[in-house]
Amino acid sequence: MEKIPMTPAGYKALNEELKQLKSVERPAIIQAISEAREHGDLSENAEYHSAKEKQSFIEGRIKELEGLIGRANVIDPKTLSGPIKFGATVVLVDEDDVEKTFQIVGEAEANIEKGMLNINSPLARALIGKEEGDSVEVKTPGGDKDYEILSVTYV
Repeated sequence: MEKIPMTPAGYKALNEELKQLKSVERPAIIQAISEAREHGDLSENAEYHSAKEKQSFIEGRIKELEGLIGRANVIDPKTLSGPIKFGATVVLVDEDDVEKTFQIVGEAEANIEKGMLNINSPLARALIGKEEGDSVEVKTPGGDKDYEILSVTYV
């Protein structure tokens, strides 16, 4: 099985979500199913069907999280240095002089709104191996974008 690169914070977040699902969400949905069963005819019981659907989602997410955690390759960015690679926090400026900061992370913890850039994204792939002061051109669905790398840190 292929290992999934992940920061310690991402690994911790997945473990916390898994714990929440197993210790809080799963027992709550089992209780909801039990209560809905008591209302009689299951074929026309919307509460029952809704609870079973939510249970299916929770069980699927638990399996997904267990798989991700089991294949995690936790990499601490603080131990890294040099050109841009997984874990780097990169400050970029685009052609419109808009400054953006991203940390390159694994797919499971990526969240562009929080500045967590998926390592498999076009921008991250273009940045890998580059250094402070370099320029990169990225082909995006919205067209080509040029960036200059202002700083690279590992925190």
